[in-house]
Amino acid sequence: MSQDLSDVRFLTVAEVADMMRVSSMTVYRMVHAGELPAVRFGRSYRIPESAVAQAIELPRSDVG
Repeated sequence: MSQDLSDVRFLTVAEVADMMRVSSMTVYRMVHAGELPAVRFGRSYRIPESAVAQAIELPRSDVG
């Protein structure tokens, strides 16, 4: 089941940080670590909303 690119909603790093209740730097780290997929537009990144929802649902096990 392929998702049409026009159906994908992209969020800015600031929007993702607000949704996840973390700093923008944390979002950048997640993007660079490959934990969040992102598309680069010029000097900024856009993250698919579905990837953010998935990251929020799956708890990270590296705490502590």
